Amino acid sequence: MKKINIREIVENLIDTFINAGEVSLNLRLKGLTQKIKADNTPVSNGDLEVNKIITEKIKELTPDIPIISEESSENKLIKNLKNFWLIDPIDGTYDYINNKDEFTINAGLIIDRKPVAGLINAPAKKRMFFSYGANSAFELINNKIQKLGSSKNFDKKEIKFVTYSNNIKPEINLMHQKFKVRKLTRMKSSLKFCVIAAGEYDGYVAEPRACEWDIAAGHAILSHAGGEVTDFDGNEILYGKKDFKNPSLILKSKSIL
Repeated sequence: MKKINIREIVENLIDTFINAGEVSLNLRLKGLTQKIKADNTPVSNGDLEVNKIITEKIKELTPDIPIISEESSENKLIKNLKNFWLIDPIDGTYDYINNKDEFTINAGLIIDRKPVAGLINAPAKKRMFFSYGANSAFELINNKIQKLGSSKNFDKKEIKFVTYSNNIKPEINLMHQKFKVRKLTRMKSSLKFCVIAAGEYDGYVAEPRACEWDIAAGHAILSHAGGEVTDFDGNEILYGKKDFKNPSLILKSKSIL
């Protein structure tokens, strides 16, 4: 693969992500159409339109890098992928179609099976996050770029974690005890990576679930903000695994490393 300018690619995608977010909200306002996929999860016309907007721009910027999207079968059968994009056009489709505001738009760039760039837009919350390297993770706030990676309000006596479900499994509860977690907040979408990167929360623990396109962008943003993403045994998360399935996950903010 020829050398690419990762920062330039990410910066050229920001406006596309903001536009895709506006499109997603406008389509929801008009009324979404939806169907149930083979895996028994919903997909809407909003998911598909956002996917189209993002993939077209990424193909224009990086025509030689394959795109793996949740909402497309294209390229998913390619073996031994090392350099590729992972896209989840709407993470949190259930929230999206039910007029809730936590859903996100996601793209992560994988090089040598590791995340090197990420973009996440939470359009209903007006939060746009992106990263393109170590110490280069940011949030765009009112057209101003704010660097991520430090917690102004960290209190080791009040460790705050995000949880996917209020029905917490015993193995997850043990992890929470290990980290001396005092407060849990439910959050289902990839926004969890961003709020941990921003220092608003301290961590997240999950058993093996979901797929690589659900975490790649967030993994890049959190790690580039100085945080850490591993499995339960502390192993590095690599991408391009069979069926793109995730292992167990532990997300840690910079503050608790």
